Amino acid sequence: MAKEKIKVYTYTRVSTTMQIDGYSLDAQKNRMKAYADYNDYEIVHEYEDAGKSGKSIEGRLKFSQMMEDIKSGKDHVSFVLVFKLSRFGRNAADVLSTLQVMQDFGVNLICVEDGIDSSKDAGKLMISVLSAVAEIERENIRVQTMEGRIQKAREGRWNGGFAPYGYQLVNGKLEINEEEAPAIRVIFDQYVNTDMGANGIAKYLENHGIHKIPRQNGKNPLFDSHLIRLILKNPVYCGKIAYGRRKTEKVHGTRNDYRLVEQDNYLLVEGLHEPIVSENVWQSAQVKLLSQAKKYEHVNKVKDERTHLLSGIVKCPVCGAGMYGNKSIKHKKDGTKYKDFYYYGCKHRKMLYGHKCDYKKQIHEELLDDAVAEVITKLVSNPKFATMMQDKINTKVDTTAIDQEIASYEKQLRQSYSTKSRLMEEIDSLDPDDRHYIRIKADLDDRLYRMYDKIEELESKLVEARAKKQTIEAEKLTGDNIYKVLIYFDKLYAVMNEVEKRQIMEALIAEVQVYEERQANGQWLKSIKFKLPIIEEDMNISLDNDEHIETVVLLDNQKSERT
Repeated sequence: MAKEKIKVYTYTRVSTTMQIDGYSLDAQKNRMKAYADYNDYEIVHEYEDAGKSGKSIEGRLKFSQMMEDIKSGKDHVSFVLVFKLSRFGRNAADVLSTLQVMQDFGVNLICVEDGIDSSKDAGKLMISVLSAVAEIERENIRVQTMEGRIQKAREGRWNGGFAPYGYQLVNGKLEINEEEAPAIRVIFDQYVNTDMGANGIAKYLENHGIHKIPRQNGKNPLFDSHLIRLILKNPVYCGKIAYGRRKTEKVHGTRNDYRLVEQDNYLLVEGLHEPIVSENVWQSAQVKLLSQAKKYEHVNKVKDERTHLLSGIVKCPVCGAGMYGNKSIKHKKDGTKYKDFYYYGCKHRKMLYGHKCDYKKQIHEELLDDAVAEVITKLVSNPKFATMMQDKINTKVDTTAIDQEIASYEKQLRQSYSTKSRLMEEIDSLDPDDRHYIRIKADLDDRLYRMYDKIEELESKLVEARAKKQTIEAEKLTGDNIYKVLIYFDKLYAVMNEVEKRQIMEALIAEVQVYEERQANGQWLKSIKFKLPIIEEDMNISLDNDEHIETVVLLDNQKSERT
């Protein structure tokens, strides 16, 4: 009676970019089949993961299927054959934990080329050692690959991956794709020469029938705002090559999870490809991106759709935190609903973010809103007010200092570019037969790389300085608009809807202070602080009840910092 053969699985894996030691998938299979025949093993199933990394067992579908079949006892196998241990996995922890699972179900691992059998006494020890070596090897390969890419970037060459939209790869080099490039030019032109942001440009492109040509790495035919921002930030469009703008970092507390993190410092050099937009246009886009990078205060959202005019602007008289609009339902004595009561309450009256406030008062929303609007209306009706506001509008903003700073950076940049060109000419003119050639070239290369670092630093400072100037000028324009709104406040406020009233309150007022207790005249309002300089001294403004006059302190930002 013939002896039943030992049943085995085979597992093969190879990445898309390289074949280990010259062995393709077919070569690996042939070696394992010869080993099985020699040992009289029966291969009952072959599992293959082509184009998969060995850094983790995750994402390898056939490997996972093989492990499930082992756990289910589907084919009653005794061994899994792999060509080399590195084909099984390059992460030591993964290899050992997977092997333990296999052995729990009576299955061992044989590495044909390495001569390792985990069923033997020394097998598991060798697997521990070699899997650790494989992991180190994988890390070394990664580092070497990174160095190679950095060198390509330093030489101004594209270092892998899909060509950015607007370009195509021809023999590994970036060339302008004339079908895609017009959209890139429109995006930069509209962003730099109009007041539109990324969302506005996305709508502009859609309205003008400018759609994104589908690619293998993106099927969406529309330019969304996120993609537009990525395009605007990418220096490749002004003829530069950037490397290291995003860095892969391991997620803390995980074994194989990684994420991309934006980096402030990265390599930026002149590329060998032709730019789609000029460097001046690209720099102008960076200035605008920086000047628009503002964070807006989050306004508490409540379940009802009512707009709370002073939500977050009115401050708690006890803890100083923002008070937010809310709603409670008033009931009659018989329990039936009477009306909705809208009020401002301290956000810390309930334990929030580790803070607790004991101020429980509910400040009647409509009463406080009307009081604030009344004070502003009476302020702007002051005979001197229109003249004061017009004077502020006519005041010119002084940008002398920032203009000098910009000019200094521009001068330093011109000098640095001149030095860079001279160094490159010196390198090109070196005599390879000179016995000191290697040392001289290394010295010049080092100076050139340091000059690139200096140019990158100066360009960054120049962008920041231009953004600062643009912000100053934009704030002046914003201030002028607010002053104009104040002049016509009484007329505008009467015809605004609730959302528009909320917007004008946000634009005009920094904060509203209230009393802890409602005053004898029925009012809560204590003072108003405006976002821009309004008047130079305090004014007494009378509310409707002439018997009680409240002092409303109107401070500017600078004055409030001094007091």
